[in-house]
Amino acid sequence: MKTGKAEDDRTDQAAAPAWSLECAQDLTSLAYERVEELFVAMQIAPGADIRIQDLQERVGLGRTPVHQAVRRLAAETLLEVRPRNGLRVAPIDLTRERNLAELRRDVDRFVTATAIRNMSANDRAALHHLRRRVEAEFDSLSLDGFNAIDKSFDRLLIRASGERFLERTASPLQAFARRMGYLHITQISGRKGLAASMERHMAIMDHVLAGDTDAACSASRDLVAFSMSLISELEREIDPALLDVRFSAQP
Repeated sequence: MKTGKAEDDRTDQAAAPAWSLECAQDLTSLAYERVEELFVAMQIAPGADIRIQDLQERVGLGRTPVHQAVRRLAAETLLEVRPRNGLRVAPIDLTRERNLAELRRDVDRFVTATAIRNMSANDRAALHHLRRRVEAEFDSLSLDGFNAIDKSFDRLLIRASGERFLERTASPLQAFARRMGYLHITQISGRKGLAASMERHMAIMDHVLAGDTDAACSASRDLVAFSMSLISELEREIDPALLDVRFSAQP
């Protein structure tokens, strides 16, 4: 069972959050992005109780935008609002993660196919840029850095699809998937696992840029299958306290 920090070949967790996506124009959206980054990078531990005041301090924003962001995060089930008891971070429930992965497989297929059909020249230029970054920094890119690129890629596809509803549908699924991947890479697979994920994302990018819907959707399904294999490894090897901090308090 893996209980400690990953060894030399493992990707280090960031000691403090570096806000990688600051494109939001309003404070509520900015608060949402920052709290979600804390969630994905497990800077707020799965299953942990936390106060809104604590989140305000962590993200450096005031009560109103953080409170509004929390309402959205609770609706998306990343956080649980507990009346008179603050907030609880959603634990990593491996059974639920499998169910969400199956749902993400279907949603991502729709997003990918629709994005290819509607993608503009500017969208393709942005995707070429992301693809070049991953290739150029493949051997040095940090896990946090790759997660920022991955999120930009997800957003690009959603924007290119032309269906704004997908932002509220696909984004939470992707956040749960990134958190689960973060745990696996930092605790089990290290640089090898990060490289495997990057290779699969690059394959999707290549097929999208080529306009090959069937190949892109197949590569997207392969990525989800890869994610589901990580869930199985976590079930066999991970310390349960890393899935839910409350486990460590049990006798």
